[in-house]
Amino acid sequence: MVPDFKQKRPLAQAGRALAASLLIATGAALAPAPAARAALPTLGDGLELTAAAERKLGDRIIRELYRDPDYIDDAVLHEYLVGIFGPLRAAARARGELGADIDERFAWELLMGRDRTVNAFALPGGYFGVHLGLIGVTATRDELASVLAHELSHVTQRHISRLIAQQGRQTPLMIGALILGALAASKSPDAAQALMVGGQALAVQNQLNFSRDMEREADRIGYGLMQPGGFAPQGFVGMFDKLQQANRINDNGSWPYLRSHPLTTQRIADMQSRIAHDAPRPAPASMEHLLMAARARVLMRPGQDAWRQWLAAPQDAGFAARPASERATAWYAATLSAVQLSDWQAARRAVAGLRDAVQGDAPAVRQARLLGAEVEMAAGAPAAALAVLDEMPTAGTPARPELVLRTQALLRTGDAAAMTGPLQTRVATHPQDAAAWLLLAQVWRQQGQNLRAVRAEAEAQVAHHDYAAAVDRFKAGQDLARKSAGAADYIEASIIDTRLRAVESLLREQAAER
Repeated sequence: MVPDFKQKRPLAQAGRALAASLLIATGAALAPAPAARAALPTLGDGLELTAAAERKLGDRIIRELYRDPDYIDDAVLHEYLVGIFGPLRAAARARGELGADIDERFAWELLMGRDRTVNAFALPGGYFGVHLGLIGVTATRDELASVLAHELSHVTQRHISRLIAQQGRQTPLMIGALILGALAASKSPDAAQALMVGGQALAVQNQLNFSRDMEREADRIGYGLMQPGGFAPQGFVGMFDKLQQANRINDNGSWPYLRSHPLTTQRIADMQSRIAHDAPRPAPASMEHLLMAARARVLMRPGQDAWRQWLAAPQDAGFAARPASERATAWYAATLSAVQLSDWQAARRAVAGLRDAVQGDAPAVRQARLLGAEVEMAAGAPAAALAVLDEMPTAGTPARPELVLRTQALLRTGDAAAMTGPLQTRVATHPQDAAAWLLLAQVWRQQGQNLRAVRAEAEAQVAHHDYAAAVDRFKAGQDLARKSAGAADYIEASIIDTRLRAVESLLREQAAER
């Protein structure tokens, strides 16, 4: 995918130091199946890093990213990304790129950051980061899919193991320390510059040619995932055009030894040569994608001036004559901007315009209703939010955005007991969903089940790999169980004891890595 490594800044304003460390650790995972590898240039084997060690390295890095102030858990955008990533992962599995052992062992987690740069990145153990700036600039679902396919291919081609094999002195923990050190230096450009000009610069330089080959390989493998995943391969070319523009905007010409990627024009030509002349033309941009891109642009926190401009956009002359997709996008941005500005009347007017513009497009209608519920929640009207949510289909297990919004609304009305079952189902199938654990904790606390609430709070910390905080909460649960001996839930107390021992073991492993 994606612009030069010098721009790979996970979640915070990490600067080029973090990007350089990601040059060394740009994703990893399973080696391709023999049939798949035979069609590719051999970049070397030497898979010295086991899958378990690779996941542990990814866990070590990702727990710091969860703490980054730019990290954002937006249920609507996350669901949209997962809906694209899932078919690509299934295509990799079907093509023999992804074996069952790695498929089950790795995290396959998508994190989002408010960073405005057009970028994404892969980390060891199946973790992926996506900047809101990337989502906001894409014009179609296919363009966004091309980026995720590229990053997924970094993982399926086990690039980090290849890099470790090439640079034998770089141990996995040293690589993790590089990334974490760059994160620590990210708030100080001078410190970041000193970090890279020092002893690690040569190691980075030694990786450059290898990384160029890896980028080409990730392009080609990712391209092969597009059509089987249900996406138009032309998305790669469209995305590369945007990356050229992003490079001109973001590139200040410094640190030339970080220029690891081939020229974007070369990558565009490679992708164009792979598109069959008779290949079907990609479908027009879906209205839902345009709404999601607008959401990303607003949530990037561009500032009050930009929010006011978006809020005023539907008042422009000739607005009513624009295509429905353009009007819907403008209304969506105006609604969310009004929420950011705490202008509830304007938000309600804008969401009404949005609902008129999306009529007949079921996915866009759903997004308009979800946004309408968000508006009412932000305005302090949970009953009105529930009324909006009640307009939506309720068959089966609720999707994550509906689950989160409905639980938040019912918590405010004091009647959230009905959400216990759906939330328990969610955390059983997605134990890494920290937000769901925290909502479940609030629901249990509202019902007076404080011991269960404490355990759910601890599990939320486990989901973000903050084992020290999780141990504190589990021990608080033990104390609570002892103090309420007569009324204690003995089964719950037993679960807490068991989980505490398991998490203490993980905490000792963390401490040993330092």
